[in-house]
Amino acid sequence: MREIKMEKFSWIDIQDPGADDILKIQKKFNFHPLVMEEFSTPTLRPKAAEYDNCVYLAIHIPLFDTENKTTYPGELDIVLCENTLITSHDVEIYQLDDFFKSLKKDKKKREIYMNQSPGALLRYILEMLLESCFPRLDHISKKLDHIEREIFAQHEKEMVFEISIVKRDILNFRRTMKPQKTVFESLTKENHKYVERELRPYFQDLIGTNIRIWNMLESAKETIESLESTNNSLLSNQLDMTMKVLTIFSAVMLPMTVYSNILAMSADIPFGRNPYGFWIHLGIMFFLSGFTISIFKLRKWL
Repeated sequence: MREIKMEKFSWIDIQDPGADDILKIQKKFNFHPLVMEEFSTPTLRPKAAEYDNCVYLAIHIPLFDTENKTTYPGELDIVLCENTLITSHDVEIYQLDDFFKSLKKDKKKREIYMNQSPGALLRYILEMLLESCFPRLDHISKKLDHIEREIFAQHEKEMVFEISIVKRDILNFRRTMKPQKTVFESLTKENHKYVERELRPYFQDLIGTNIRIWNMLESAKETIESLESTNNSLLSNQLDMTMKVLTIFSAVMLPMTVYSNILAMSADIPFGRNPYGFWIHLGIMFFLSGFTISIFKLRKWL
């Protein structure tokens, strides 16, 4: 547990809260038992609840797993009260960690971000977390451009796995961001106890930022689905062409096979004693194959 104290209020950040941390918070602030329960158990969905002496928020931040190449949600519990802002998270949220360290080291930044109220600091934190989504979205956009180039460079097979990875990344990102809007809307309602009236337009702006992120995710989803469909069509066309070539080859060879089998069944092979018998039969086979190819061309099968 770490803390930044200012004259007006303080910010407490807890990473991977244990029983001792929860007990200290409970003794110091006397929060509702439901709030303390939220600190110790994971919250599967974003949540906003108001109690007598605080407001509890649970949001999920899209984090990237470099090993598995996918986005996963990192839960952030927030308690907003009169003179304290408390944040708690089980996993490391690097954006929040960097922001906390920069405030801890730089007095000027503390004066900028912590000179009003806990609600104002919450607004800065949420804005910073939402803005951190855009570089990830730009990375997804670059991956989509790369996949498009590779598909039309005749690397369809190699792109099947890449498309699956990006598609999973987009789906996990969407799953994390979609329910957040209701949490931000709860901070803009009238007569909010811990959010000043002048801060409401800023929280309304966060709703707009969340919508922009969602629109970009929708666009990325439609793009990856279109690329997947195109890639599958090209792969299917390649398979069709391969099957067509094999079918034509089999059809051309069929008359030669039938003719050779007929000769094998005959006790007295025609031209058997002729010194040019082998070449005569070979010529007949090639004639039958050429005749078959001619029929295919007349029927426009080739």
